[in-house]
Amino acid sequence: MSGDISRLPPQIQQRLLRLQQLQQTLQGVMAQKQQLEMQLSEVEHAESELEKMKETAVIYKSIGALLVKSKKDKVTAELTERKELLKMRVDVLAKQEERLRTQAKDLQEKLQQDLRPVSGSS
Repeated sequence: MSGDISRLPPQIQQRLLRLQQLQQTLQGVMAQKQQLEMQLSEVEHAESELEKMKETAVIYKSIGALLVKSKKDKVTAELTERKELLKMRVDVLAKQEERLRTQAKDLQEKLQQDLRPVSGSS
């Protein structure tokens, strides 16, 4: 297969390389987005559980390897802030993912057009 690629014109080789790079970047963005979505789900679950507790409930939050006693309203505020930040980051990654998908699709179409004459002359 690599012998076949080396016979292609340099412009097509560059486009193939660029498509591979776009696909790798897209996979990385999708993985990051999935991780953030999991964290967001965990925060939402924690918020839900916190809502069920009384204001006087003893609450501990994790700070590194420690569990530290904290007040419900403070933990609620921290979770809300974290949730907003995670949502923003997920939105940014979703836009980046869409942009990369569009670029990859456009490049695939150009490559298909470029390769039609090559395959037709064989």
